[in-house]
Amino acid sequence: ATMRVILQRVTSASVTVDGQLVSAIGPGILALLGISHDDTNVDRDWMANKMLRCRMWPDLKNPDKAWASSVTDNGMEVLVVSQFTLHASLKSGNKPDFHAAMPPAAAEALYDSFLQQCQKLYKPEKVKGGAFGAYMQVEIANDGPVTITIDSAE
Repeated sequence: ATMRVILQRVTSASVTVDGQLVSAIGPGILALLGISHDDTNVDRDWMANKMLRCRMWPDLKNPDKAWASSVTDNGMEVLVVSQFTLHASLKSGNKPDFHAAMPPAAAEALYDSFLQQCQKLYKPEKVKGGAFGAYMQVEIANDGPVTITIDSAE
């Protein structure tokens, strides 16, 4: 298994838990982060770098040049939401099996350090998180839509 991120280019995104707003961003990326049972800090560092540098927007100076600038190039925001269901397997029936996902306590520590790594590589105030382990309502306005899957083993 590998660390998996589903990146969505958004005009806005937010996370709400029990009717309370946890985080909200304007234009940027919503990253759904799936941490597998064997992910390490190497996967974390690789993924944080790849995600922040992924060119999902046109060039700012030349809009005709597509796929030329990243969230950091554009000074936009990042919202990272932990989602263990990205590691669901349906190989042995119709009920999802989540054995490939990292157990919650270890996953929460790696999720927290992933957020910190993104903040270190970019700007702390531009990187926000969801509520680990909570039942969240995640609202997005997907821009395009543009959705890209990144696996750390690639």
